[in-house]
Amino acid sequence: MSNNGGSALPWVVGGAIAAVFTPVILFVGVSGGSAGGAEPAAPGTGALNPGSVPPEYLPWVLKAGSMCPEITAPVIAAQIEAESNWNPNASSPVGAQGLSQFMPGTWQNWGRDDDGDGQASPFDPADAIMAQGRYDCALAKQVVGYKNSGIASGPTLDLTLAAYNAGPGAVEQYGGIPPYTETQGYVARIKSLIPKYESVDDPGGGGQLPAGKQMAMPLAANPPVTSPYGWRMHPTLGVRKLHTGIDFGARSGTPVLAARDGTVTFAGWQTGYGNRVEISHGTIDGKQIVTTYNHQSAIRVSVGQKVQVGTPVGLVGSTGYSTGAHLHFEVKQNGEYVDPAPWLGIG
Repeated sequence: MSNNGGSALPWVVGGAIAAVFTPVILFVGVSGGSAGGAEPAAPGTGALNPGSVPPEYLPWVLKAGSMCPEITAPVIAAQIEAESNWNPNASSPVGAQGLSQFMPGTWQNWGRDDDGDGQASPFDPADAIMAQGRYDCALAKQVVGYKNSGIASGPTLDLTLAAYNAGPGAVEQYGGIPPYTETQGYVARIKSLIPKYESVDDPGGGGQLPAGKQMAMPLAANPPVTSPYGWRMHPTLGVRKLHTGIDFGARSGTPVLAARDGTVTFAGWQTGYGNRVEISHGTIDGKQIVTTYNHQSAIRVSVGQKVQVGTPVGLVGSTGYSTGAHLHFEVKQNGEYVDPAPWLGIG
């Protein structure tokens, strides 16, 4: 990127030549957080297609893409491709560094030791991706302020990307995307890349239960059952105990869907379960019914939220006591765990 505009030049990364935009970002005192009330950043569901991202970066892309509604995981991924083509050692002729191509001055404000290895480095993929998410969300908040004040106009995502490339001062100066060839090309390129990283699965579910069933599957496309309800040897604790739900095999980042209409009563971390969501479905045939969704890499709902069948509640992951990416799905009847299979209509 360049705060002065101009065209992107090819430069050498990892022995290959890539046309990448190199950022020179002017820090102008933006603050973190979501740009409340702004339109979503990208078309579609905003769910990430996990197979489109290098697996070693997937958890961090998902986490960075959950910081604010304007900057989704597909936006983070598309931006990384445009910046460095997924090369963590990328350096530009003007000094931009790492996956997300931070200039040293900007890195001082946004870089943190997110993976806990004792240092914050733009060449550390986890640190870089998380700093990118923080900075993107702060810029989104700032450009929404410009729009609300009548200083600038245009889609929030476009203005955010322009600010990342040219500096928010340029967006303020020109009242929108600045007339720099590089910046205009940067915004267009990232928006063209976003569909590549979006999930092809439809997480909507239509808000209706499947005919003849009491619950819908919590994942699309009939996922395989990798461990049924019942007694077994626990794979991480090494003791025989009741497996209180059904495990479905799925790739990390796959959208997790509400199995029935209800209200979210818990959304957070629980030991063993990792990221867990609980949904109360009220009284069914005289019994209080709750479903739970566990080991998620990210949570997409909050306590008190009303959901419908097929509402995305989170993303498949491997948090808590887990040996690999999967969804552990449970049904509680009057507070007791029961076999979810009859509820789902599976054998």
